[in-house]
Amino acid sequence: MGIHVENVSKQFGSFKAVEDVSLEIKSGSLVALLGPSGSGKSTLLRLIAGLELPDRGKIWLTGEDATYRSVQERNIGFVFQHYALFKHLSVRKNIAFGLEIRQAPKAKVKARVEELLELVQLQGLGDRYPSQLSGGQRQRVALARSLAVEPKVLLLDEPFGALDAKVRKDLRAWLRRLHDEVHVTTVFVTHDQEEAMEVADEIVVMNKGVVEQVGTPAEIYDSPASAFVMGFIGPVNVLPSSSKIFQKTGFDTTQEQMFLRPQDILIEKQPNGNGVTATVSRIIHLGWEIQAELTLDDGQIIMAHLTRERFDELQLQPQQKVYIKPKDAKAFPLYYSI
Repeated sequence: MGIHVENVSKQFGSFKAVEDVSLEIKSGSLVALLGPSGSGKSTLLRLIAGLELPDRGKIWLTGEDATYRSVQERNIGFVFQHYALFKHLSVRKNIAFGLEIRQAPKAKVKARVEELLELVQLQGLGDRYPSQLSGGQRQRVALARSLAVEPKVLLLDEPFGALDAKVRKDLRAWLRRLHDEVHVTTVFVTHDQEEAMEVADEIVVMNKGVVEQVGTPAEIYDSPASAFVMGFIGPVNVLPSSSKIFQKTGFDTTQEQMFLRPQDILIEKQPNGNGVTATVSRIIHLGWEIQAELTLDDGQIIMAHLTRERFDELQLQPQQKVYIKPKDAKAFPLYYSI
C-alpha cells in the first residue's frame, strides 16, 4: 500500500484549501497533482508530508496511520521548487546531509553518495558547490539528497517550475527514467498539463480544494469527468450548442455548451456534406503542428490543429474560405471558468 488520504480537509482562516479529499496512491506509482493556482494541490502535498496538519480526516502511509506523525517519523523525501540546497556545502556533502544527521557509518555514507551521484548523472561534480551548477544540476542534487535516506515516499513541489523550458523538458524525461529505476512511490505537484501527461502514471486533477478526477493521462484527456477537466487539460474550443457547426452532426446538444478539441475539427477546401463555411483568419506555425484560427459566419472564432502533412495538402492561406465539421465533441452541464 502506498498513500491513502481519507476525507481530509484543511482550512486557512475562511479559505478552504482542501475540502473532504479522499485519494488512493498505489505503492511504487508516479502520480501528479495537477491544477491551477489555489486549487489545493500544494496544500495536499504538504499534508502528506506532515508540513501541515489536517483539520479533519486521516493520512495513511504504507498502511500505517501517519496523520499526526512528525515529518521525520514519516520517512519522506521532499524536493522544493527552489532546490533548498546548502550553499556552503559541496554537492557530495549536500547529498550526504540526511545520512550524517542520522549518524550512518561513514563507509555507508560514502558508498551511498557515490551511488546517487551516478544515478543522477553528476559523476565528477561531487566537489563543486551549488553556485557552480546549472539549475537543472541543482535540482538533480536536491533529488539525490532526498533519495539518500531511502524514503518510503518522494514528494516534489513544482520541481521544475524555476527552470527554463528546454531544461524542464529534459528533466521531465530524466525523472521518469529515474523513477523506473528506483520505484519509490512519488507524488509531484504541477500546474503544467503537458508535464503531468508526459511523466505521471496517474493524474489527480484538483480545483477549488476538491478532486475533480483521477485517472491515467489517456483517461483524463479522452474521457474528462467535468467541464473543468476538459477545459484545463489541453486546448479546447467552447461553443454554444446552438452553433451551426453542430447541426446535423448527431452530437448531444441538450446542454448549453459544447467542448471541441482543436484536433477534432475536420477542414476541407470543398463542400463536404454537413460541414459549415468558415474563413481562415490566421495561421500559426507551432513546429510539429499548424494552428489555424477560423471565423464562422456568425463571428465565432475557433482554433483548429492540423498536422504538417495535412496543412501541406490543403495549402491554407489567410482569408481563404473552407468547410469544417467536428469529428468529436463533448457536452457538459456547466463550464467552470479557469
